[in-house]
Amino acid sequence: MKIGIVSQSYYPRFGGVTEHVHNTATELVRRGHEVTVITSHFRGETVDSVPVDRIGRNLLIPFNRAFVDLAVGWNLESQMRALLRRHRFDLVHTHCPAAPSLPLLAVKTAECPQVGTFHMTGRNRLQEWLRRPLARRMDRLSARIAVSTTAKECAQHYFPGKYEVIPNGVDVSRFNPSNEPFEARKSPERVNVLFVGRLDPRKGVQLLVSALPDVVRRTRGRAHFLVVGHSYVRKRLEASVPSALRRHIEFVGAVPAADLPRWYATGDIFVSPATGNESFGIVLLEAMAAGCPVVCSDIPGYRSAIVPDVTGLLHAPCNASALADALCTLVEDDQRRAVLAANGRKRAMEFAWPNVTDSIERVYRAQVEMPDASRSAA
Repeated sequence: MKIGIVSQSYYPRFGGVTEHVHNTATELVRRGHEVTVITSHFRGETVDSVPVDRIGRNLLIPFNRAFVDLAVGWNLESQMRALLRRHRFDLVHTHCPAAPSLPLLAVKTAECPQVGTFHMTGRNRLQEWLRRPLARRMDRLSARIAVSTTAKECAQHYFPGKYEVIPNGVDVSRFNPSNEPFEARKSPERVNVLFVGRLDPRKGVQLLVSALPDVVRRTRGRAHFLVVGHSYVRKRLEASVPSALRRHIEFVGAVPAADLPRWYATGDIFVSPATGNESFGIVLLEAMAAGCPVVCSDIPGYRSAIVPDVTGLLHAPCNASALADALCTLVEDDQRRAVLAANGRKRAMEFAWPNVTDSIERVYRAQVEMPDASRSAA
């Protein structure tokens, strides 16, 4: 098949949607499909390993307690229409199809079968206001996918219809327990607690900072925090750490993608204290695949990946004391960390990208092979 995958987010912008798009595109190419990713131009250089067409320029705007991507530029709709006509795709797959601007433009202008994957969870006023016109646009989708049950429930609230839940995935070869750590940051006398992600408010790093004094005290200084990621709030977060505790936490900043597996290998515990609005959590899969036991907030999207007390420990959301309890439990229990790590690796194998792509490819074939009249009726 000749497939176009439309995403507002793509490299060099990191995140869950980017990883989903890139890995499914790579796997589809490996299977012999002709795939082109359609996205915008971003600041920073990237080497594209699959064909990419870029239109417009990306802006980061605050939305849903995070920063999201928005493509801007002159005549974006005309550019999108011309691009789709030039490629003559058999199918267009749009991620976050209700989001402006490229996803909505693709849904509006594509003349072939269309699949939409919904990643968002939580509700917001903007979508409530635009609910009816967006619902009419979503009717152009031939098939709808949600990455989790909570993402499906959110999408159905705004756009009622049939959805298939197909989860995010993980590269179990890239993230595996045999990767080499950064030895300079390893020590037998301390336990590294690793966070990886954008430092957006909803990711909960401020909660981690709040829990820091209690964890350091109760573990007698054994716990050492590594925060990998960057955003505009980094300086504010660093400044909020008491001076007496700054040696116990390191804000690493953004890291090259090639180094990410080694960071997971450097962590002894992975932590993600997100406050909400997470539809799944690819970072949880990456940590489990790497053999790193997980502590995360007990939110619906994360329960799609974590089996409580089997592959990770869940704590009450927005509760620094509960987060500290979970972290201290694992810092002080080497055997439990090992059991969670082994179970997590097995769980992550279920989400290997070839398995996820099998399900996506099945949806594609059903739409491409469906008679036009039947697709219209559906």
